[in-house]
Amino acid sequence: MSLFRNLSKSYFFTTKQLFKPPNSTNPSHLFPSLTLLSRFSTSTPGSTAPVRYAALGPTKPHEKPRVVVLGTGWAGCRFMKGLDSNIYDIVCVSPRNHMVFTPLLASTCVGTLEFRSVAEPVARIQPTISKEPGSFFFLANCTGINADKHEVQCETVTEGTQTLDPWKFTISYDKLVIALGAQPTTFGIHGVYEHAIFLREVYHAQEIRRKLLLNLMMSDVPGISEEEKKRLLHCVVVGGGPTGVEFSGELSDFIMRDVRQRYAHVKDYIHVTLIEANEILSSFDDRLRHYATNQLTKSGVRLVRGIVKDVQEKKIILNDGTEVPYGLLVWSTGVGPSPFIHSLDLPKSPGGRIGIDEWLRVPSVQDIFSIGDCSGFVESTGKPTLPALAQVTYIGFISFSNAHFHFLNSCQCVGLVLV
Repeated sequence: MSLFRNLSKSYFFTTKQLFKPPNSTNPSHLFPSLTLLSRFSTSTPGSTAPVRYAALGPTKPHEKPRVVVLGTGWAGCRFMKGLDSNIYDIVCVSPRNHMVFTPLLASTCVGTLEFRSVAEPVARIQPTISKEPGSFFFLANCTGINADKHEVQCETVTEGTQTLDPWKFTISYDKLVIALGAQPTTFGIHGVYEHAIFLREVYHAQEIRRKLLLNLMMSDVPGISEEEKKRLLHCVVVGGGPTGVEFSGELSDFIMRDVRQRYAHVKDYIHVTLIEANEILSSFDDRLRHYATNQLTKSGVRLVRGIVKDVQEKKIILNDGTEVPYGLLVWSTGVGPSPFIHSLDLPKSPGGRIGIDEWLRVPSVQDIFSIGDCSGFVESTGKPTLPALAQVTYIGFISFSNAHFHFLNSCQCVGLVLV
C-alpha cells in the first residue's frame, strides 16, 4: 500500500504541475523537453513534403562549446572517455553505436568468446552523450566537411530498414575531431568484396562463424563428393599480419579441440592455409616471427608464400597460376584510407591519410583535429606514420580555448582504455 500511495502522490504531483498555467507564453515552461528540441532546426522543400533536412545549429554564447567526434573506434572512444563533459558538449557521429575490442575479435569466430564480450556501447564509455541535453550520439555517416562554415554533413544509416529513407542533416561544431579509422585494403584484386570476409567488425565475426558451421554441416550430408568435402572444409586466410595470424591460430585451436571431437566424420578433411606474400608478421621482431611460424606449423596451419591474383566464388588464383579451392575465405591484408578520407579537401600525409602536425592538428584549417588510423604526420614534421596496431601508444595534447585535456591515439593499449 505504501508503494501505491507513493505512486499516487507522484502522479498527482505530476498532473498538477502539467496543468498549471504557464508563467509566460514560452511553451518550454509547459514542456521542458521543447528546450532540447529547440536546438534542432528543420526545413522542408514544400509545405506538404516531409522533412528531409535538419540541422544542429551553432552554439550560443551561454552554451558550452561543442566538440564533434567522427567515429567510435579506439581513437574516438578513448578521446570521448577523457573529454571533460563539464566544459564541452560532446556530439558523436558514427554508423556504429559501440566500440569493438579488435584484438579478441578472432576468438568470437570460433566461440571462445561471445560477441557481446568484445563490444562496448558508446554510451557506457561516455555516458554524457545519452544524458546531457547538449550532447548526442547520431547513428549516421559523415558525408562531407565544410571547414569554412564549421559544419559536417551527415546521412542516417538505414541499411536493411525498408520503412525509413536516409535522412540528411548538418551539425555545427566548435571543434571537430576526425577519428574515422581505416578500411581493409584489397589492392584492386577482383572478387575480394564479393567472396571474401573481412575481420574488423562484429558482424564479420558472426558471418565467419555462420559460414564455418554451415560448411561443417554440409560436408557431412550424403552425396557430397570427396573433392567437394575437401573444398568446403578448406579455410583460407590471406594476409600474414597480426589479424591473419591470430585468426589462423584460433581456427587451428578450434579444429584440434572441438572439431576432431564433435565432428568425427570430417575431422580429417578440415585444414587451414595461410597465404602471405612475404613473411608472416614482417613488421615484428625476428624472434617473434619465428616463434609464430613454429607454433602455426605445429598446430597444422599450412603456410604458403604467394600473391593472390584473382578471387572467384570457390577458388582463388595465385600469381604463379596455382588454384586454391576454399570453403571459407578470410581477407586480412592490412588497412588503408577510406574513399571518404581521400575525398576530403584537407592536407594529406604520405599514403593518403589526413595530414596532422605534432599536436594532431590539421594544418591550414581551424579547429579540426585528426586521430587514429585515418591520420598521419605531414612530411614537414619529419615523423613517420604510426602502424595501425593496438599495441602502439601515442599520447597527444590539445588545447581548446581555455581548457586542456589529454587523449590517446587509436593505437592505445586496451588495458589503459577500458579500465
